[in-house]
Amino acid sequence: MNDETLNEAAVAAAWDRNAALWTEEVRSGFDFYRELYTLPAFLDFMPSIAGQQVIDLGCGEGSNTRRFAQRGGIMTGIDLSPEMIKRARQTEAEEPLGIAYELGSFSKLSPFDDEQFDCAVSTMALMDGPDFPSAMREACRVLKPGGSLCFSVLHPCFITPALQWLTDEEGSYQGLRVGRYFERTPFIERWRFGRRPQTAKLVAYDEPFEVPRFPLTLSDYVNAVSEAGLRIVKMEEPRPREELAREHAWLNRWYQHAPLVLFISAVKA
Repeated sequence: MNDETLNEAAVAAAWDRNAALWTEEVRSGFDFYRELYTLPAFLDFMPSIAGQQVIDLGCGEGSNTRRFAQRGGIMTGIDLSPEMIKRARQTEAEEPLGIAYELGSFSKLSPFDDEQFDCAVSTMALMDGPDFPSAMREACRVLKPGGSLCFSVLHPCFITPALQWLTDEEGSYQGLRVGRYFERTPFIERWRFGRRPQTAKLVAYDEPFEVPRFPLTLSDYVNAVSEAGLRIVKMEEPRPREELAREHAWLNRWYQHAPLVLFISAVKA
């Protein structure tokens, strides 16, 4: 993939390539950051959605969408990747929760009417699209008056292109170095779930994930939300739970030094 030609087509193609292995590992519980840190914190942060019409922006293979449905939301998911949507629909067919999945962009919610939803949610997806302001305008359009938007992204102040952990001679984490914060050039991050059990047998081809990233600053996020016609009511920079930080050094570094993620909740005026 060419880092210089990153657009929605490239994002869709990347996640199509990632889909088989990503689905296998996520559903096996190998995304430990999600399982132990970011998703539990988000579920505590988000408003009640019981009985509400909810759209999940960037739903991927549907694991989080299903968790929202289990909390009573009447869920619709949308994602750019045909392979991800195929897997989400397969699981819905096997274990129905009443979820509808649409193939498309969260920056162009053309399948949906104005004021169709009570709530829009998104977990760790909006930083992976090339047009965040359009995503916010579209979210506002499809929300009913008084409807809520709640999303999580990698924290833009700390997850920068020049991120590096600083350690002492014993390997203990002393802090986080960030750099190139104002750089907005898209790039491709290649990585794997590092704490997957080494004995895990993989069905999918074992290659690094390729994830297009579209860096934004904190003000880019905040201004795009407000300029779309949404009023921010709450922000949070969650820490891992203290007991988990004591148990896992890789969580303790985030507990001690910096937040990995940023949560924003807003309402449509």
